[in-house]
Order: sequence, then C-alpha cells, then structure tokens
Amino acid sequence: MKLNRLVAQLAVIGLAAHAGTALAQNDGAKLERVEVTGSSIKRIKDEGALPLQVISRKDIERQGIVSAEQLIATLSVNGNGLDNLASNADVVAGQARGNNGASSANLRGQGAASTLILLNGRRVAAHGLNGGVVDLQQIPFAAIERVEILKDGASAIYGTDAIGGVINFILRKDYAGLEAQAFTDVTQAGGGAISRVQLTGGFGNIEKDKFNVLASLSFSDAKMLRGDQRDFVNTFQPDRGLSVDTRGTPYATVFAISSLYNALSRDNLNTTGRSTGPIQPGTTVAMNGINVLDLPGQAGCSSVPGQAAYDEVLWATPNAKWGCAWDTGRAAVIQQPVKSTNAVLRGTLALGEHQVFAEYVGAHVVSDKSFSANQISSSTSATSPFFNLAYPSTGAAYDSVFNALVATFPTLAANRGLPLAMRWRCMPCGNREIETTADTQRVLVGAEGPLFGGWDYKTGASQATSDTTSLLTHGYFYGKPFAALINNGTLNPFSADGSQTAAAMTALDGVRADGVTLYGGKFTLRQADFTASGPVFKLPAGDVMAAIGGDIRKEQYKFNGNATDLATQSAIFNAPFDSVNTLDTVKRDIKAVFGEVLVPVFKNFEASAAVRHDSYTGFGGTTNPKFSLRYQPFEQLLVRASTSRGFRVPTFNQLFNGITESTYAGKDLVDPGKCAGGVVDPTKAGCDSITPVILTGGKPTLGPERSKQWTWGFVWSPAADVALGSDWWQIRKTGTIQAIALADLLKNYTLFPENFLRDGSGTLQAIDNRNVNAGETITKGVDVSLRASTALGAGRLTGSLEGSYLLDKRSRLITSAPMGASEIGVFTRAGDLGLRWKHAMTVIYAEGDWSGMFQQLWRAGYKDAVLPGVANGSVTPPNWSPNVSKYITYNTSLTYTGIKNLGLTFGIKNLLNDDPPFSAAYDGNTGAGSSWEPRVADPRGRAYQFTVNYKFW
Repeated sequence: MKLNRLVAQLAVIGLAAHAGTALAQNDGAKLERVEVTGSSIKRIKDEGALPLQVISRKDIERQGIVSAEQLIATLSVNGNGLDNLASNADVVAGQARGNNGASSANLRGQGAASTLILLNGRRVAAHGLNGGVVDLQQIPFAAIERVEILKDGASAIYGTDAIGGVINFILRKDYAGLEAQAFTDVTQAGGGAISRVQLTGGFGNIEKDKFNVLASLSFSDAKMLRGDQRDFVNTFQPDRGLSVDTRGTPYATVFAISSLYNALSRDNLNTTGRSTGPIQPGTTVAMNGINVLDLPGQAGCSSVPGQAAYDEVLWATPNAKWGCAWDTGRAAVIQQPVKSTNAVLRGTLALGEHQVFAEYVGAHVVSDKSFSANQISSSTSATSPFFNLAYPSTGAAYDSVFNALVATFPTLAANRGLPLAMRWRCMPCGNREIETTADTQRVLVGAEGPLFGGWDYKTGASQATSDTTSLLTHGYFYGKPFAALINNGTLNPFSADGSQTAAAMTALDGVRADGVTLYGGKFTLRQADFTASGPVFKLPAGDVMAAIGGDIRKEQYKFNGNATDLATQSAIFNAPFDSVNTLDTVKRDIKAVFGEVLVPVFKNFEASAAVRHDSYTGFGGTTNPKFSLRYQPFEQLLVRASTSRGFRVPTFNQLFNGITESTYAGKDLVDPGKCAGGVVDPTKAGCDSITPVILTGGKPTLGPERSKQWTWGFVWSPAADVALGSDWWQIRKTGTIQAIALADLLKNYTLFPENFLRDGSGTLQAIDNRNVNAGETITKGVDVSLRASTALGAGRLTGSLEGSYLLDKRSRLITSAPMGASEIGVFTRAGDLGLRWKHAMTVIYAEGDWSGMFQQLWRAGYKDAVLPGVANGSVTPPNWSPNVSKYITYNTSLTYTGIKNLGLTFGIKNLLNDDPPFSAAYDGNTGAGSSWEPRVADPRGRAYQFTVNYKFW
C-alpha cells in the first residue's frame, strides 16, 4: 500500500501543505471510500487504474490563478486550439460566433466539443451562442476545492462525448466559517490588470449539527490589453518574413475600379480600362492600390502612425508596389476585458445516514471584443452601400492626392476632375466593439446515502441554462448615410493627421449603430441521474465491486439571429449579423444506462469493465465499453492499461445552421470533372472559368464521430516519497466532422462527387462546402509525471513535473486514402496546433508559516507560417527563420500565514519578462495573432500578484 498511498497523495501538484501528514498515516488508519473522477465505484482513494491529475485549491492560489481559463493554459495535456479569449479576439459569424466571450478546454487536442466539463460530477450548460461547447467562465472558481483532470476517454462512464478526457471542477462542501479574499495582478508594462474579490461563508456541521449551508460570491475584472501596449506586436518585420496584407489604411489608398471612371483609370475611353491603373515606367506592370504617401518625394507611409509600406515582394503582388499597409495586430485587443460575477449557494441536510442537498450556481459574464476600425472600400456591386464610393474632385485634399499621382504617372493628367475611388481604414469611426453578456445558472437537488449490503446510492436532478446576447457597442454605422458623408466630401479619407472637422464628427455620430443587438442564444439542459455502487461478492483477493445507473438528459437550443429586424441588419455596414442561422428551438433527448464492475483477480491485480448504452434523438443507440487493468507486481511498481470507445454526435450548429449561398467571385475555378489540369485555359475543352454557387452552413444528415482509444503506463517509486509515471496513449477518430477547404475539395473531386451539384445537362451549378463526416484522425502521445517530496532543514521540499509528448498526429480525408504528413510542430491557421512537447514543472518549499513556489512552463517550437513571396522563392529575408522558437516562462510566489486568520501571498508571473516568440503568421485581418501566437503564449509579460485572505471565524 505504500506506493498506492504515495501515488494518490502526490497526485496533487505541489503537495507541500499536506504531503507530510498524509504520508505519515499508519496502515491501520481508517480510509473512507470515495468516488473519484473516472469511475462510478466508490473505492479507497489510494486506488485507481486511470491517469488522473488532481490540482488543489492551495496550489491554484500559489500559482495566482483566478479563472478556469488560466488554469487550463498551464496544463500540458491541453491542446493548442482557438479556445481562449486571446485567440478568438476578432470578428466571427456563423458557427464561430460561439467564441464571442467564450473560453473552453481541449484535452489531448481533440477539440473543445470532445472534452467533457463537469461541476461536482455533473454536466453544465453549453455556451448560449454555440450550443455545443462549455464556456469555462461560468465556473465559480472562487469556490473551487480541487480540480480533477482525467487524461483518458470516459465515454462509458460519463457520456459518449468524453473522448479527449474529463475535467471535473469540485466545489467546497461542508464549510463552516467566513473568509474574504482580495487578489490583484498588475502587469509591469501596463494594461491587462486582473483583480478579484470574494466572500465565502458557511455554517453548520454535517456530523454534529446534521446540516450545512454554504454561500460564495465573487467578482473579477480583467482589464483590456491592446496590441499597441506590447512592443512584440509588430506586423511590419519584413526582414523576418512578416508584413501586412491590407491596404485599408488611415490615409486612404486609391484604387481603379471597373464600374466607375475614376482618377486612377488608365483608359477612360472604354469600359475595360476603368479598372486598370497606370503602367509603372520601365515595366509592363499596371499599378493599382496606390497610396500617394509612398510615391517618390512624398512623406512616406510611416508618416501616419500604424502605417508602413506594403511589401509587394513578400506578398507576391508586384502591382501593389506603391501601396501602404496598416498594422491590424497593434489595433486589436489581445486580452479581452471581462467582468464576471459568480455565486454559489448550497444547503445540505443529514437525515440519518442519508444526505439531501440543493445547490445553485450562477454567473454573469460580460466581455468586450475590440478590433481594428472598419475598412471602407469602393465597391462594384450595385447592392453595396459603397457602390462607386468616391471622394469628390474638389478641395485641397483632392488636389494634393491627384497632383502626387500625376507627378509619378504623367499619363493620368487627363483624369483631373474624376473622383477618387479608395480603400480607407476609418479611424474616426473607432475600433469595432462587440459586447457579449452570458447569464448561466444551474439549479440542482440531490441525495446520497447507504442502501443495503454495503451499497450506496446517489441521485440528482438539475436544470442548467446559458442565455447569451451580443451587442454592437461601437465602430459600426449605417452604410448608405455613411457613404454620403464621403461622396459629398464631409468626411476626408485623405487627412494627413487623421483629424476631421467638428461638423464631420457630428455627422458621423449621427449614423452610428451603437447599441444594436447582434444576436442572442440560449442553451438549456435538464438532467436526472441515479447511481448505486457496492460489493457484489467476495473473492480471495477481495470484494468484487459494481456500479449500475442511468441518466436522462434533454438538451435544447435556440438562436435569435433576428433580434434586430432584417431591414436594419442590411443597413448596417459589415456587422457580423447571423440571421440565416436563426433557430426557433431545436432539442434532443439522451437516455442512458450504464454498469461498471471491478474484479480483484488476484492479489495486487484487478480488472475493471464498464459499458454504457446511450440513445440519442435522431441518431439511435450506441453502446460504448471501457476496460482497464491495474497490476502491482511489487511494492515499488504499478502498471495500468485501458481501452475504450467513444461516439460524439454533431452540435446543433453543425446540424441546423442555415445554408448560405454565395457565388464564387474568382476567375480561377474550373469544373474538376471536366478539366483534368485544374487550370483555367479557354483553349481547352471544359477548362473555361466557372462561378458556381458555394453552399455553407448546417447539414441535418451529418452523422456522429466515432473513436477508439487506449492508454497504458506505469508508476514507479524507486525511493521513498518519489514517484515516476508515464502513460502511452492513442486516439483514433473516424467519421470526423470537418469542413474541407474548397481547394482540397477540388483536388479530391473523385472522393467527394456528391458535393458537386449538377443540372440535368451535367453543368456544375453548385459546390456543397458544408461539413462532412470524412476521413480519420490519429493522435498518439506520452504523458509523463514526476513527483517527489523530502525533508529539507526544518521544512519540506516537494516537486512535480507534468509533461506531454506527441508521438504522432495525422489525418486523411477518407479512410481509404493514405494518411497525410505529420501535423506535429507544423503551423495551421485553424484547429489545434500540435506542439511536440509541453510541460509544467513546480517546486515548493514549506517551513513553518512560510512556503515558496517556483514554476517553469515550457512549450516547444514549431514550423512557422510562410508568406507567399518566401514560399515561391522570390525572396529570402535576411533574418528569416522557418521555425518559431520554444516558449518558456517562470512563475514564483511566497506565502506567509503567521498572522492569526490572515494569509498573504506575493507572486511574480513571467519572472524573466519573456515576450512571446516571433511568428510570421499574419492574421489575414480575420483573426488574432499578428507576430505572435495566442494559442501558445501569454501576451501580458511580467506581472506582480498579491493575495490577501482573511478568516473572520
């Protein structure tokens, strides 16, 4: 039992507070049977055959962690997806709108929808804007007692969607007393400060008074951190292979457009010449997108803050030689401001040996997404509010722009008096801002206690909801009246200092759309469950234990994309309304029965099996087993293994989002069924350019994803108070729900002929680019842990390391195709960024009233994104590197408890003030992360933390 006890007690990261006393228990001490995450069977807590990481409240406080999102970021077993508030900080719509203000977990890189989040062992509501993924901000972190992370599939225990693993947030219970805590976290460089205050009180003792009431209330405030507050956010680093691909600049860029005779038109005698700019002298290249600041003899792009010369070489666009670009990364918010209020109220009553309880958990979370000001472009579409948008040919601003054009391109002199078509970053409009408010709550009643013959039961019923709304709060405006302000010269897009007249600002304020509702959604979960567990019969090696139970759930989701009427939606420019995806109410019922048995085959060897049958509305039934083995051949060694299956149905969005039809706008597409080369060539039969309709959105015929996984490992204790563990794991998913990129769909036409929709004559009319159940993914890795504790001087030194090493990560479009290349350490814009190695190493020393913590967080590097000019060999920047460097940070804290009822903790995060490593992954003006990677790094820099905890009684 020594190894068992050591493994269990050292399963807490940084266990200095309790390791000494726990390990000092003698073999005759009474050990209560408790339920642990990963099993429905109550057992001695020293036992267990699954890799389980437990993080205590004390260790959370030592690390200065005040939210579930911060905790998840420290886990080596968590993937690197677009799951946090920094990585989804730009504009989104459709299924991605669920990221507004949301943060989620992604165990083993299997996706947030494949990670099961529990609160006190039961489910909570999915986020109201996506209906499929839990927002971690609803977790009342101030009331957390511990967090248990099961690094293994648990579909047979908790439900079919627990493919990547389970995170169980366990709240404080049976607490008596009153304590208050205040926390502050201030960055050295400014911006992004975090604070929290909380009050927790409880009275009554279950053992003595037969009741307990617990209440907790907390408020946290994470302030905004802007890109321009951090020097490492700089998209203009062409010597390292990075520059910006947007010519929507604060000082407008002039364009030639096909629908309007304009000042940049090379030929105004025929319609084909209107969209062609002047020929660059000495070349045959027609220029377009000219910013006169960049022309010879002018002030230069950088004369306007945030601008720099457009790099036509890196972007392989020679006709953009005289363009300026705008650093959207520095204009974005890289830590979204979030205010959250969380409350917990729990009452427990002992009735003999039974306990009944009622629990309320609620959260009110307000987040503010802010990103670059709107880009205004002259349009050739008659339905656009900016159709033929152009600055009039009068006044000093027009003369300065036109004269600069003629000085470099004398042939344009004949165009004097023609208006200026443009692309303009409307800085007077201000950053676009979207406020999202999420109100979540769960009401739970339950009971637990003994049955007969050593059996126990637990049962509960609950309702959980997430009601979420997003508003346009700034930077959006009504398109047509706004366009009039440019067409009549009220607004000046060619202001050198960006200023506008007072009359122009007053007029601009009159066309703003501040306060308009963007959309809203509500997810409701009703559930009831019953589980009984206990001994069945006795074998020579011990009792055969079993558990049986069942649960029923009803999930329903509605999305209101028409909270604002359609006429108003169409009038507001560039707001990501989502009326096409409006859902009145969609619902599904899930009914499940399950059983589990644990058999002590012989001394030190046990086998367990679990099976669960779930029945889903619309998908029928699925049965998923799990088998595990635990063997301790001698006192110092524990060997364990498990295998299981999983089954994840599509989310409501993936099934029921509306279908969007958009005509392909490019001229480079051919019918892949008729043109073998795939290249437009009118001289070849079947290779003419086509513009089919592209279909995106939900697909009611989607099927489930299925998974098979296994884990095997060991825990070895070579010396007293030392344990080394390692677990090899593999997850194989088939029928993966994915939207295949249009380019990949075209390349693999023969694999997906049903996605190409033709009329009776065989003419390609549309391409269905909605989600499909296609292909297979395989992920393999090794999780390692090292824990040790020893006396040192008058105190105790403890240490731990939790690491995860990816062995393989591959995918294929269909199961009959060969597996693709390794995806480990290779940049991908969407999905999970597979880092080869991640670890968290923690050392704690405790002596008397003092304890100190030192932690290292390590994230491996990877192959970087490459801009087109580097990819095609046109240029090799002098300081270019194909790799993103590893990211290592250090945290430390010191705690003092020598004053009665008072606890003080001072900490420093990112002790060495290391910036995120440079990345050339420009965000394309549609996402976060210019010059750094928010899926990996923390942009805040060095931060100082102080926590005061006072117990009134």
